[in-house]
Order: sequence, then structure tokens, then C-alpha cells
Amino acid sequence: MTGTRALIAFPDPNSGQLLLLPYILDPTVKLQKTPLLSMPLDNNLLVSSSSTLYGGKMATVHNGATIQIYATLKLAPNKTKIHIVWNRGLYVQGYSPTIHPTTSNDLSSTATIDVKSGGITGTAQHSNIKTLRTLHGTLNAIAWGVLLPIGAVTARYLRHVQSLGPSWFYVHSGIQLIGFFLGTVGFALGIRLGDLSPGVVYSIHRKLGFAVFSLGALQTLALLFRPKTTNKFRKYWKSYHHFVGYACVVLGVVNVFQGFEVMGEGGSYAKLSYCLCLSTLVGACIALEVNSWVVFCRKAKEDKLRREGLIGGTASDKASSAGNIHSREFLNLNN
Repeated sequence: MTGTRALIAFPDPNSGQLLLLPYILDPTVKLQKTPLLSMPLDNNLLVSSSSTLYGGKMATVHNGATIQIYATLKLAPNKTKIHIVWNRGLYVQGYSPTIHPTTSNDLSSTATIDVKSGGITGTAQHSNIKTLRTLHGTLNAIAWGVLLPIGAVTARYLRHVQSLGPSWFYVHSGIQLIGFFLGTVGFALGIRLGDLSPGVVYSIHRKLGFAVFSLGALQTLALLFRPKTTNKFRKYWKSYHHFVGYACVVLGVVNVFQGFEVMGEGGSYAKLSYCLCLSTLVGACIALEVNSWVVFCRKAKEDKLRREGLIGGTASDKASSAGNIHSREFLNLNN
């Protein structure tokens, strides 16, 4: 964080002993244009500092050790609050620590201590952010990653079941509207998380989120402009509806997996549960698709045999054929 006066502890590259040095983070260091070099702090607040390594004789900075940093500060008159930022880095080049990780947890490790009252602020906000992240991830995984794919499957395979009539349309619309509503709430929580986490930007996840929400909104608005089946523009509307819908489903699922990585849940049981749910849905789609093709091929074969006269037709076809036979017999009698 630019402007931070930092005390950084690391092993001395020559002796291996724990070393504690002061640093000032300026803009050139943040942009990685110059290395971070130790220098005295430009104020008189720091009176003394020290660091201690815990963890036993065999513990090292890289293996099982805990480091505690102590500092004595001299506060200005009428000033009782201290702003503290803490973090841990990965590498030290000589005596120059390199940039630390920039995950949301790393960038939110701040607190303000009031030495007069003993109060600490910042911890509660971090807890709120964690709760919002959990709600954001849960709602979006259910909405964009589960409900919308189920709605698409319903439209593709139930519309051909004649016994259902128009019921498939109401089921499809209901599932998609519920999914879009939950997704909108999750999207709003994501915007709020961005406001509460300045400097924390997940570019790919953010762009995918905006794209998925925009496609979902377009699909919802398409219901208002749905032409009748006899309208000549109906086929164009169907093409648009299919393309936008499938694009929304695919991008939504991709962004759910991206969200797991952002939250650091790449190997969690939550991701495993979602993968099992998605795998079940994909398996059901494959089974329904195979069944649809079997029914289609069977009907096509029956229609071909019926046209060739090898098998009997429907009741209307038989009535039509009987009418033609009676007509031909009547003509023969007249002749």
C-alpha cells in the first residue's frame, strides 16, 4: 500500500538470522519499477522495534515458524488511533522483499486500533465482506450455474412431449425467472463487494459476470417481444432466443468455476458438490438427447414405410385411401 511505513522481518541472506528492517513503500515500488530498499522512517513515531521467532529449534522462516514483530510508537499529541496493515510475502531478493500476494484476504488485512479505548475497527468489516462473499457465491452458483441450465434443458426436451401441452413453457419460464431473480441479487452483492474492497479487482470474473447478467436481462426482455407462432419474424426471434440463452448458460457455468478460484475454494467440498450436480445434469441431457434421436429416427423410418405403402397409416390416412378406392370403383362402373 503506497505510503506505508513498514517493518519487515526475514532471514538475513548471509547469516540466516532473523532480521527486522524499516521500509517506506513509494509509488515506484508499487509499480515494480525499483526494488524495495530499507531506509529510516521519515518520522519520529518509531521508538524501538524487535522481532522474535517461535516454533522450536528446528523451525525456520519457511517451515513451521511463527514470527512476532514488536514496536514502540510515540504518538502525536491528541492522537490515539493507529492504522495497521499486515501481510506476508513469498520471496526476498537480497535485502529487498518482493511484492506480496494480492488476494482479497491479503488486501483486506487492515485494522485501526484506538490505544485509549482499546477498541479495534476493521475486523467487523472483514467479517461482513466474508459473509457477502459467501452469499454472492452461493446465489450465483444456484442461479447461473444450476437453475438456468435446468430451464434450458426443460425447454429443449419437454416441449416435444405432446401430453404436457403448453405446460412445458410455463415450467421453463418459471425456472428461468427465478434463476434470473436470484442471479440479479447475487450480481448486486458482487457490485457491493467491489465497493467494499478497493484495490481488489478480479478482471476475468468481473467481465464474465457483467456479460452473463446482460445476456440474462436480454433473455428476460425477450419475453415481452415474443411474436406469435404465425408471425413471419417468429423464426428470427427463436434463433436469437436460442443463441443468447445457450451463451448465457455456458458463460454462467464458466464464471461459477472462476468464482470458486477467486474465493480460494478450488479444492473445496462446495466445488465438488457443484461438479456432481452439474455432472448429473449433463448425464441427464445425454440420456434425453439419445432418446430424442431414437424417437426421431423411428418416426422417420415409419413415415418412409408409410409413404411406400408397406405399413398402414393413421385413421385419417386410411379414410382418405378408402375414399380414393370408392371413387375409382365408381368411375370404373360408369365406364
